[in-house]
Amino acid sequence: MAFDEKLVDRIRESLSDLSKVEEKNMFGGVCFMLNGKMCIGVVKDEMMCRIDPLMDEIVLEKVGCRQMDFTGKPMKGYVFISKEGMKTKKAFDYWVGLCLEFNSKAKASKKKAKKR
Repeated sequence: MAFDEKLVDRIRESLSDLSKVEEKNMFGGVCFMLNGKMCIGVVKDEMMCRIDPLMDEIVLEKVGCRQMDFTGKPMKGYVFISKEGMKTKKAFDYWVGLCLEFNSKAKASKKKAKKR
């Protein structure tokens, strides 16, 4: 599945001053993990943001923002941002900032032990 490489580069650049950032191919796109936790990513041509679930109602009113519904069921604390919602640097930085702010509070997913 193809994804927006320019958007990936834009996110990569915005996270370049941070340590403990890891890129992983996920969801047919790219996910940036920060401190071992999912933070922000790209799926097709949209930015996927992991934000504080308490912000859902506020951000869903913003242009270009929609609830992430990967499985057909809305996921609290995860939103997709279309190109329209991140046209300007200020708008793009807003979304990245929300992701970084929540990352410090977010819990890492429980990793399943590999069987040998």
